[in-house]
Amino acid sequence: MKIGLFFGSFNPVHVGHLMLGNYICETTDLKKVWLVVSPQNPLKDKSSLLNEYDRLHLITLATENNNNLKPSNIEFKLPQPNYTVDTLAYLQDKYPQHEFCLIMGSDNIATLHKWKNYEQIVNRYTIYIYKRRGSDNNPYPNHKNLVWVDFPFIDISATFIRQQIKAGVSMEYFLPEKVWEYVKENRLYKKGTANSKTTS
Repeated sequence: MKIGLFFGSFNPVHVGHLMLGNYICETTDLKKVWLVVSPQNPLKDKSSLLNEYDRLHLITLATENNNNLKPSNIEFKLPQPNYTVDTLAYLQDKYPQHEFCLIMGSDNIATLHKWKNYEQIVNRYTIYIYKRRGSDNNPYPNHKNLVWVDFPFIDISATFIRQQIKAGVSMEYFLPEKVWEYVKENRLYKKGTANSKTTS
């Protein structure tokens, strides 16, 4: 099976993530898209992250009725910080029957040279790229492993959502219904730093 890996903090998962993952699964040769929750992105400040188990739970709530999308905690089992090239090697060893591909924004392609063993990623794996506003630079023109996806710009960010929740603004239509209900019920993102109901 050909599976797309959509890595992210998903802090929190929002409708833009789901629209993109589902659209790519519907319009490409991918059979499934796994939303891979990253406990720690080496390029991000971990102090801003909600507990990884809460973030995984929110994705589970968001995707429970969608056969195209699947939450994944695969990086929870790996040494931190997590590097994509190591996760890919682990998945290929664990699931040799599957072909894994990457899904990433054009902003990540522009900074891919900062990733661990980025040449190996570009040369060994198909990468499905969606455009991000202000990130049109492609340092790998005509590369056979890069597939550009015609997906509309959706300027919704998890940072914006967290800020609005902290300010007391409803994010009802920015988050899937069950996600928003869980966030409200447990008062997630209400404090100055990320808080959590669950302990790991």
